[in-house]
Amino acid sequence: MKMNGVEAEKKQYNESEKIIGYYDDDVNEKIDYVFKVVVIGDSSVGKTQMLSRFAKNEFCFDSKSTIGVEFQTRTLTINGKVIKAQIWDTAGQERYRAVTSAYYRGALGAMLVYDITKRDSFDHVTRWIEELRSHADSSIVIMLIGNKCDLVDLRMVSTEDAIEFAEEQGLFFSETSALNGNNVESAFLKLLQEIHNRVVSKKKSLECGSGDDDIIGNGGNNSSNTLKGSKIDVILGHELEISEMKKLSSCSC
Repeated sequence: MKMNGVEAEKKQYNESEKIIGYYDDDVNEKIDYVFKVVVIGDSSVGKTQMLSRFAKNEFCFDSKSTIGVEFQTRTLTINGKVIKAQIWDTAGQERYRAVTSAYYRGALGAMLVYDITKRDSFDHVTRWIEELRSHADSSIVIMLIGNKCDLVDLRMVSTEDAIEFAEEQGLFFSETSALNGNNVESAFLKLLQEIHNRVVSKKKSLECGSGDDDIIGNGGNNSSNTLKGSKIDVILGHELEISEMKKLSSCSC
């Protein structure tokens, strides 16, 4: 039986249910962590559609540009812990930048989205990273996303260019299609798993009661943790498995 991208990914992760589980958001379950994630990038690259696909498995063909900031949630388990992902969808238009940048504070993860059919949206990624450096926490995990990979004939940004950039900046990378669901699930889950790994690692290294609020993403922002310098504190480029990334970003569209 042929499955669409979302169904195939859910089957893949269900087979690893000891690591990841799924809950309805209204489930009466104790929440172990709340992870704040921001979805950023130029206008009309598909940020809202990606979030809608991940949170509700929906795609709206008459979607309008986001005004200001919106958010959705999804609850799942990672390594036996119940995680509530609070995902903020930010407007990409320049006139909203001053408003949306305030929502970066306390975010543990960022999906930085560009449109593979619009070269400008990829060229502007550097500017978005600089904005994260100015407003986000130092431990933020960033995943670069090339969306609309179903539009193969209209591609203007090669996978190789994106992989090279991700390596240089120390980012995770994937290509997705919000339309058919390809890689959307796996991209978000990879980001959330990495956040959880860092939370656990950081908690072990801290003394009791020394700043857990900032770690679990309850909105705290320690000024000493502001991103500085020319390197983002995320997964280093050499840790990316290039062959795996190419496989991950190949869509059967």
